[in-house]
Amino acid sequence: MKLSPWFLIVLTLAVFGLAMAPQLIVAAPREVTMGLVQKIFYYHVPVAWLTFSGAFVCAGGSAAFLFRNSERGDRIALAAAELTVLFGLCVLVTGPLWARKAWGSYWKWEDVRLTTTLILWFIFLAYLFTRKYGGPGARKLAAALALFGAADVPLIYLSVQFWRTIHPKTTVVSTLGPGMRGPFWLALVSFTLLFFVLLELRLRLEAARVARDELVLAVEDWEDAQ
Repeated sequence: MKLSPWFLIVLTLAVFGLAMAPQLIVAAPREVTMGLVQKIFYYHVPVAWLTFSGAFVCAGGSAAFLFRNSERGDRIALAAAELTVLFGLCVLVTGPLWARKAWGSYWKWEDVRLTTTLILWFIFLAYLFTRKYGGPGARKLAAALALFGAADVPLIYLSVQFWRTIHPKTTVVSTLGPGMRGPFWLALVSFTLLFFVLLELRLRLEAARVARDELVLAVEDWEDAQ
């Protein structure tokens, strides 16, 4: 599998950033109220950003498959759905760890942002199960699920504006002190680069799987013709 120079550059930057970020996060000033546990923020926000991004990429690929019958769009949707589930799981782990210190509880069902994020994760998990076990028409049904899941993302983001929640009503990124901004943006950029690296590798794997299946069918047809 030949890798393009651009891919190798992105991979190198991602590895370098992910290696440097923990060191800068450790050295960053501690938040006055929560102390050490606040450093989960540097991971929680980037993986949440990538969960939302993965949902939109999956929805875009699904729309291309539904309305243009694009096989590439379908492969992109599948790869992005898997990453949405992966990074979404990271959100659902890091969030409660942070919440335990901030709110005194790992989970509060009355918080709309928490519950809608969990729903988003279940939607894309259902997407993957539908594709695997849904039978005929499973890909189109899964694509519809992806569009429904992407519609949940704005609801998650805006939930703090319309309902009483424990989450702050505005993003805390703009309130970061000078010593916190650098580690945060490095972590965010590095995780984003990692997302595209994983997406590209998953697309290559899926393309290889499709080529293998086509080759197997061609061999079987040839053997039947003999």
